[in-house]
Amino acid sequence: MPSLKGRTLFITGASRGIGLAIGKRAAQDGANVVIAAKTTEPHPKLPGTIFSAAEEIEKAGGKALALSVDIRDEDAVAAGMKQAAEKFGGIDILVNNASAIFLAPTPSVPMKRYDLMHQVNARGTFVCSQAALPYLMKGTNPHILNISPPLNMKAKWFKDHCAYTMAKYGMSMCVLGMSAEFEEVGIGVNALWPRTCIDTAALNLLGGDALRRQSRTVEIMGDAAHYILTAPSKECTGNFFIDDEVLAKHGVKDFTKYAVDPSQTLLPDFFLD
Repeated sequence: MPSLKGRTLFITGASRGIGLAIGKRAAQDGANVVIAAKTTEPHPKLPGTIFSAAEEIEKAGGKALALSVDIRDEDAVAAGMKQAAEKFGGIDILVNNASAIFLAPTPSVPMKRYDLMHQVNARGTFVCSQAALPYLMKGTNPHILNISPPLNMKAKWFKDHCAYTMAKYGMSMCVLGMSAEFEEVGIGVNALWPRTCIDTAALNLLGGDALRRQSRTVEIMGDAAHYILTAPSKECTGNFFIDDEVLAKHGVKDFTKYAVDPSQTLLPDFFLD
């Protein structure tokens, strides 16, 4: 099976949830994982810090670097990339996982929230991709993976939370444009999105235990990302992958191990018909 051993991943928002799951799966191969996130002190409602995440990466078999990085700050991003490359000898993979969410109709969105979503989701993804490019161009089988949805341009995905959809689709438009832009230099640029709700701290804040029981675990995203990031970057680019489709293509038939509660009907995620 293809491996990420010795490869360096720079993952934004990796102190918990999907970002951490992707890092831990890579760590099982012996990868170097850079946890680039803001949480340095325990949060009253959200588990994990960059330091606890680093411990989990190392327990899983990888090497970790915990960096306090606010991806809205382009200087901090550039400094973080430089520090990561100096520690591990380069950067091979960028995972744009950090994201901000505020699900509300247009009249109920404070501009402060609108700005945060666009600064983190669309702008943050662009800033990190731009800063990573000099390192990725020297990397081994270089990839950019955005945790963002297919561009499903139907009104129903905008009408109830237009501001969030615009910001999230900004990440996906980076995939659309950059996959073509960087094809000649061999950098694979793809998106990955879950079929169902995923059991994350953010989900628990939104819907509590009932919603959690209708979800899959973060490990499904970690396993799907692993297949994408080990694929030849020159042959795997410009795709909007769905987690269970990726796994099914690689022979996975039983998905019950990913269900939080196999007795429950799974709840579909946003943006998929």
